[in-house]
Amino acid sequence: MRSKLHPMVLPALLSSLAVTVVAGAVVVFAGDPDPTLVTVATPQTASSPAAPRVDAAHGDGRAEDAAETPDVEPDDAPDGDDPDGADATDEAAGAATEGGDGPEAGEDERPREAAATSSTAARPAPALPPGPPSDERVLAVVAEIGGDISPKSVVASPDGLFLAQNMMYRHTITVYDRSRELLATIPDAVNPTDFGLGGPDAEVRGAPVEAAFTPDGRYAYVSNYAMYGPGYGREGTDTCSPADGYDDSTVYRIDLWALAIDQVIPVGSVPKYVAVTPDGSRVLVTNWCSYDLSVIDVASGSEVDRVELGRYPRGIAVAPDSSTAYIALMGTFDILVLDLEDGSSERLAGIGRSPRHLVLSPDGSTLYATLNAEGVVARIDLASGEVVKTTTGQAPRSMDVAADGRSLYVVNYLGDTVSKVRTSDMSVLQTIDVADKPIGITYDRGTGQVWVASYSGVITVMDDR
Repeated sequence: MRSKLHPMVLPALLSSLAVTVVAGAVVVFAGDPDPTLVTVATPQTASSPAAPRVDAAHGDGRAEDAAETPDVEPDDAPDGDDPDGADATDEAAGAATEGGDGPEAGEDERPREAAATSSTAARPAPALPPGPPSDERVLAVVAEIGGDISPKSVVASPDGLFLAQNMMYRHTITVYDRSRELLATIPDAVNPTDFGLGGPDAEVRGAPVEAAFTPDGRYAYVSNYAMYGPGYGREGTDTCSPADGYDDSTVYRIDLWALAIDQVIPVGSVPKYVAVTPDGSRVLVTNWCSYDLSVIDVASGSEVDRVELGRYPRGIAVAPDSSTAYIALMGTFDILVLDLEDGSSERLAGIGRSPRHLVLSPDGSTLYATLNAEGVVARIDLASGEVVKTTTGQAPRSMDVAADGRSLYVVNYLGDTVSKVRTSDMSVLQTIDVADKPIGITYDRGTGQVWVASYSGVITVMDDR
């Protein structure tokens, strides 16, 4: 089934607007509009002719990591020449290149002691580590992790594992524990026939982008930007549409006890973000070039639905009751709201230019979005429709939220910084320098640590105490 989109304007948000400034943030709310103030926040409808385009020459998974405004040229990333001879660019407009291949995983891969059941049933919500509320703590760098990495993302599991996805620059996933020890380097090479798939009986390689864990921490699902090898020859680029007919790709499931790939699941073209529903029953994957969402049934390990979305879908956030998914449409001003039960959808329209990453508050009442082309983070009250925007730094990309919901942690890609934001008033509490081109971030709900992935080959570890 493919769901048709029915654009929806946020109630009372776009019908009439007024703007005020509170605690350094822009607040948009319903009321008698003053046209001279509306331009401060500039929400637009989905049909706006000025909707942002995506500028890129060739896909390597970093286009969204540079400015995506129609009137701004992409910024060059610091990497060297592409060994494959392609002009690699960011997911929507920036330039960067592919690095060398990562090491094969070998004897350093070892099973972990089983600390969780094999069920995907949800656990109780994590509590904030002992101490004051998160917005009363101080974030500080405690360590940096280097090595043969170029991470696009880093994600913390419920059991204290951290997976860094190194794209096609290293063709690996690196796995760490809370002591920052490297437990395994998992290569992205597989033979699809070993996993029951058709095609040539030959090894192919992926390009790991993002990861998400089952609620019990037993498995991780990792999206591959593209596949390389026999049977594949038309990998997606950063400027694309379904009409281009680029190759479909895959999602890997990783067994976190064996630290090895145990499922290969076909999905759409250039899958980016991946999310597991809180009830552990489904995996959702946004497909950048086919403009749709793959729905994977966890029990069968296969795609069971494909839902049409819109231009350049990226971030996903799922309601705590697993009933609703919020999906950032990075080629628009909108966030799509998808009913996971009946497949119907509507839009939160005009939120801002090029929404990229989404997170929900722990109670599911508030949605946060990084607005790639505006350079701000937005807070959206899902009941009232109020939108509050704040500037964190140059080019905010990924973010995460503290276990108590009182703080956001945001990477500023072109500013080489991380900002800590108090969610109650969206004021910036701290801005901390990190390694060049920070792109991924995760909050460890067991310790309160924050890990930051930088394309330059560094993972920065911070304590929030």
